[in-house]
Amino acid sequence: MIGYLLLILGVGLWVSAHLFKRVAPAQRATLENWMGEGAKGVFAVLIVAGLVLMVLGWRAIGPLDYVFLWSVPSWMGHLNNLAVLVSFYVFGIGMAKGALSQKVRHPMLLGVLIWALAHLLVNGDLGGVILFGGMAAWAAVSIVLINARAPGWTPPARKPGPRDAVAAGIVLVVYVVVGLIHSWLGVNPFGGVAA
Repeated sequence: MIGYLLLILGVGLWVSAHLFKRVAPAQRATLENWMGEGAKGVFAVLIVAGLVLMVLGWRAIGPLDYVFLWSVPSWMGHLNNLAVLVSFYVFGIGMAKGALSQKVRHPMLLGVLIWALAHLLVNGDLGGVILFGGMAAWAAVSIVLINARAPGWTPPARKPGPRDAVAAGIVLVVYVVVGLIHSWLGVNPFGGVAA
């Protein structure tokens, strides 16, 4: 059960560190006035600690701790892989600042949301719900909070060049590397099962 506890702590740290400025902007400003740039360092450490705890928690869930919730058809792995590729590209257009970045308001958060929902499709267990459900909830709540605080949106300035096409190439490389890392960790997403 330690794996589930670590997962919950990791997701909790990640979510609270990211949402603090959205739900408590006055307290965040006070902290930044008191600590200066050190406040950003504190939040960065909390985010990294949350990520580490999520990985450790996921890896710590053994066969005796596994809690089955629903069965996953084999074809769902292919749908997950396609959705993950889309999520990587949506995330990437936010950094590319090309033409598509002017069409999507929250590309990075939307990319995380698609990634998390895709992984929920193929992880029919309690650990998957905690990890991927928690990440999906964080991304969705972040989008809602940002839109509520600033309903109007001015798209970012478009940078010159074929940035969206370049982003597509980079995304394909990252996608393959992430797939190979999954395989190295013992789960072959290209074989129809994803982690």
